[in-house]
This record gives sequence, structure tokens and C-alpha cells, in this order.
Amino acid sequence: MRKIKLIWDFRGPEALETAKHHTIHLKEFAAMEDLTYHEAGTKEVNPMLAYAYIIVNEKDMTVYRDALKPHRGELA
Repeated sequence: MRKIKLIWDFRGPEALETAKHHTIHLKEFAAMEDLTYHEAGTKEVNPMLAYAYIIVNEKDMTVYRDALKPHRGELA
């Protein structure tokens, strides 16, 4: 089964902290909806750009996408 990485971008001096906080909500959503995921985390691209992500199975992607509106996605 293919894995999809859903991504939310954050910009500004607090981008990394905001991305870390968003990751908490991604994990909470998965738990509330009884959905599985492979990994959730953050990545700092530079001091003014970071993103939060969650890697899910392709079959669960639409549930995450429709409820949480990621900015983009890619194959993981």
C-alpha cells in the first residue's frame, strides 16, 4: 500500500514552534477518529519556514485531507 505525506506549511519567526504544536493536533485527530498513521513530525526548512506532516496509508488519506485541509501532499 502506498504511503502519503500530508504537509502543512508555516512561515515566520515562530514557524517551527507552530509546526510542533500543529503536530500535536494531527496526532489527537488520528486518535479521536481511530485512524492509523506511520509518522507525524516537523521539519525546519530555514528559520522562517517549517512544516508539520503526517504520513498515512493512501486508503486513509481522504479522511485526513477533507477534515484537516493540508497545504500539499506527496508520496512518502
